[in-house]
Amino acid sequence: MTAGARRGAPPLRPFGLILHHDGRWSHEGVPILNRRLSEAFDRGVLYLPDVGKYVVAIGRFRGEIEPEEAAFFVREFDAQSGRIRLSDGTEELLEVASLRRSPIDAALLCRVKRDATPDGLPARFLPGPHAELLLAVDPDSDPPVLRIGGAAHPLPAL
Repeated sequence: MTAGARRGAPPLRPFGLILHHDGRWSHEGVPILNRRLSEAFDRGVLYLPDVGKYVVAIGRFRGEIEPEEAAFFVREFDAQSGRIRLSDGTEELLEVASLRRSPIDAALLCRVKRDATPDGLPARFLPGPHAELLLAVDPDSDPPVLRIGGAAHPLPAL
């Protein structure tokens, strides 16, 4: 066994990889423009509940990231099933009661990944799914409700 193997993995520290509120990545202030690399980073985002940190894991590489607002993004919303597809490729049911507006620009956020932490983690709606969700809001109901598969789900005060 080598000395490095006995010591274990180095402690996680920020190394300049930032996930911006609009889903863009940058490293030490330089935008990451390579689409395939950005997509790999998106798929590799993990939350480590034991240390309360987000990391990107690609192969054997694991590095801490600094999300500006959310580390997961809603890429698709299906109004029939209420399912959302996240930037890491996973899917889950939208928790309507967790919807809230971003203090940055009023984009919608929701809570996801309750299996990782009881309070869940924030996920930010990208513009397309945000619009799809708004189209599912019943404009004639008071208070407003979100129609998912024909069922009415009360919206929190947004």
